[in-house]
Amino acid sequence: MSHSTWSTGLCGCCEDPGVCLRTCFFPCVTFGQNAEAIDKTSCACARLLFCALCFLGVPCLYSFTYRIKLRGNYLLPGETCGDCCIHCWCLHCALCQEYREIKNRGLDPSRGVAMAPPAVAQGMPR
Repeated sequence: MSHSTWSTGLCGCCEDPGVCLRTCFFPCVTFGQNAEAIDKTSCACARLLFCALCFLGVPCLYSFTYRIKLRGNYLLPGETCGDCCIHCWCLHCALCQEYREIKNRGLDPSRGVAMAPPAVAQGMPR
């Protein structure tokens, strides 16, 4: 089983400033969109649970499980313990990275649908 690599780095938030800004102020929105794209979880339900856990101060205990699922879906490198640590200490960066990864893999997390594949230049016909 070969692993692919993350398409952007954990600290690459400036690659999508709109998502970065939204996640800074409303992380539950980005999380809900990610959850829906990763495993078809209801965006609204994911947001509500995430918000409830924010009030308890532990949203990372729920959100990191979606990073594990995302890594499994795309065979991305990482480990469960590392996923938990990233979500505990860099939650906003992790949510943004996961959003970008989903988007770069052909899904639009803001809509929960597949995007058109990128145009590929055709070679010379034979």
